[in-house]
Amino acid sequence: MAQLLERVGETGSIRRAAASMDMSYRKAWLLIQELQKTFDGAVVTAEAGGVSGGGTQLTELGNGLLKIYRRVESRAADAVKADLETLSAMVRVNAAPRRTGRRKASGKG
Repeated sequence: MAQLLERVGETGSIRRAAASMDMSYRKAWLLIQELQKTFDGAVVTAEAGGVSGGGTQLTELGNGLLKIYRRVESRAADAVKADLETLSAMVRVNAAPRRTGRRKASGKG
């Protein structure tokens, strides 16, 4: 949701923000509505289209939520930095890369 708010702020459009994240407009709009319900206020303001084309901007609440979230994220990263460095130092130099995804069942018993 933080990335969606950032993209709305950058693009001035929910539709363009959603597209830049390979997300449908409907999903983006529903996420924004959930934020607005959760924090009991508008996180975006929208102007209807027309000659100037309209647009969407973050409200003071939207900007504030984004700023606080990014600050929490940064502080959390700082708090675990030493532990992550310790874990990284423990990894074998020639360790095989981790495989992603799940194996498909072969169907053989």
